Amino acid sequence: MLKTASFFKVEKDLFYKQGEEKGAEQKSYEVVSNLILDFGFNDEQAARASQTSIDFVKKVRADLDKKKK
Repeated sequence: MLKTASFFKVEKDLFYKQGEEKGAEQKSYEVVSNLILDFGFNDEQAARASQTSIDFVKKVRADLDKKKK
């Protein structure tokens, strides 16, 4: 009997890749949130420190502002 692992590589699975990307984005979101809330970073500083785009930081900041209300 063939083992699944002999012909199926999980790293090539579309759902596996999507899960990895989602997890990485969630981690970046948490990092940016902490930089903004705990250290008072502006958008440019948070983007540089977290190695994300300024647009991503603006999205996080907008979400945080919504949660405040």
